[in-house]
Amino acid sequence: MRPNIEDYALIGDCRTAALVSRRGEIDWFCVPRYDSASIFAALLGDEEHGCWTLAPREGSAQCSRAYTGDTLVLVTRWETSTGVAEVHEFMPLDGGRVDLVRRVVGVSGHVEFQTDLRMRFDYARAVPWVLQVGDASGPALRAIAGPDAVVVRGAALHADGNVHRGFFTVEPDVTVDLTLTWYHSHRPEPEPLDVDTALDHAVGWWTGWSSRIDHSGPHHEQMVRSLITLRALSNLDTGGIVAAATTSLPEQFGGSRNWDYRYVWLRDASLTLEALVNHGFLRVAEHWRMWLMRAIAGNTKELQIMYGIAGERDLEERVLSHLPGYQNAAPVRIGNGAVNQYQGDVIGEVLCGLESAREAGLQETPMSWSLQKALLEQVEANLERPDNGIWEMRGDPQMFTHSRAMIWAAFDRGVRASERFDLGGSPDHWRELRDRVRAEIDSAGVDPDTGRFVQYAGTADVDASLLLLPQVGFCAADDPRMLATVAEIERVLMKGGLVHRYRTGSGVDGLDGDEHPFLACTFWLVTQYAASGRHHDAVALMERACATANDVGLFSEEYDVGAGRQAGNTPQALSHLAFVRAADALA
Repeated sequence: MRPNIEDYALIGDCRTAALVSRRGEIDWFCVPRYDSASIFAALLGDEEHGCWTLAPREGSAQCSRAYTGDTLVLVTRWETSTGVAEVHEFMPLDGGRVDLVRRVVGVSGHVEFQTDLRMRFDYARAVPWVLQVGDASGPALRAIAGPDAVVVRGAALHADGNVHRGFFTVEPDVTVDLTLTWYHSHRPEPEPLDVDTALDHAVGWWTGWSSRIDHSGPHHEQMVRSLITLRALSNLDTGGIVAAATTSLPEQFGGSRNWDYRYVWLRDASLTLEALVNHGFLRVAEHWRMWLMRAIAGNTKELQIMYGIAGERDLEERVLSHLPGYQNAAPVRIGNGAVNQYQGDVIGEVLCGLESAREAGLQETPMSWSLQKALLEQVEANLERPDNGIWEMRGDPQMFTHSRAMIWAAFDRGVRASERFDLGGSPDHWRELRDRVRAEIDSAGVDPDTGRFVQYAGTADVDASLLLLPQVGFCAADDPRMLATVAEIERVLMKGGLVHRYRTGSGVDGLDGDEHPFLACTFWLVTQYAASGRHHDAVALMERACATANDVGLFSEEYDVGAGRQAGNTPQALSHLAFVRAADALA
């Protein structure tokens, strides 16, 4: 059985990443991008679906781990009966190649290590052809299958069936560098990596980036780790920001609520953009705005709510039936059917994110402002259209109140941009549409009997996304309607001390089964508490939510309170950026 989700740490190069377990297994690694096919997919099955294990041979070895300072270089310290050793793991930030490095350093005594390598390309659908290609510089393996090739250097590995296994011993002043380098199989094999130089560069790059974080206040260490994680999920080349590093980690263990999050949701990316801009990273905003203009270039009627990392549009959802799923939670999906949904809130989030960048000093260009005007035309064209909402409901579309509030926010940002920054446009028309949407929400989006906001017109149910209404300026945090909504969320959705998204089983999501509390929603409630004067409650809930992070500060999508374990895809951008906003609210 694969380890718990919280047992995994992330190493990456701002293009892709690997998940490393506390047991020394790399169980998930897609190359060359997050949304590429995997080399190691044991996370969604077992070791035969691709895994690279590196750990002491002594079964009773104890480990602890941490990132090196404010970087994405992971150090795992192993203590055995014969000695102590460390494994330093990272991915160099060199745009010309993809390398994964596992440096083993002797600390005291001696420690014998074993490494088992099972390479399975294309989501474990291709067992590669493997050759010994070592020379005077050292042992090496080359693996090829279709378009993919890998060279593994640093230790003598010998075939044992479909696994390549090796043993070596380290002691003080002894270092063994294991490297895996991916390349296109039709290209020449890359030269061996200079690990010392690559490590120095990685530490320097991450340290330099994190040193520019503008933050002082509570939860500073977690703030830095969350922003680093958000940067890791942001592609260094294209500017696309993925929602998570993984696919199909279950929202319900053993259930079917398993989705592929390795793509760029306009909503999540816009919110990530706001988090980074609010902490001093304006260049990331410019890079993402350029990505946005490329991705949605053309007719805005063809706008999608999500894209590939370089702006690809074909994200058809498919099931990989040969993979049994994480701890047998099937199906395993690649692609995402939500790409074809209409989600009315998305343009509002995009325009809010771009306003944050504008307020921080990012200058508009004729093309960027024309794009925003075209997006507002698209909002107007769909003004009366029900949607699938922020939670990508697979039931019948509805007039979701959160979506309507984000439509209000879209027109509001258009008015503000036109008038405050003298950008032109149609502010009077946008103001009229904004006021019309507000009147609709005030009427159809509020339950007449209880005075609280509702999930969608025609129901009395609440939804955690309603917590975002004050955050976008639709109403004050202490608006009586908002306070009544919070009381109902506490009563109905706050189970085990954390917040669920909505009431499953109502039929609106069109899915079977249940799910666990959603971490982003919990952080949204922290923000609401802080903004409405419930400081003590905000602090207490913040501590409870932060305790769901794993030992290296990573949040997943959801949390199983009963079992005390993380659930859903990881690390989840929405969880981290919602934490950032909550920490800012407390500060």
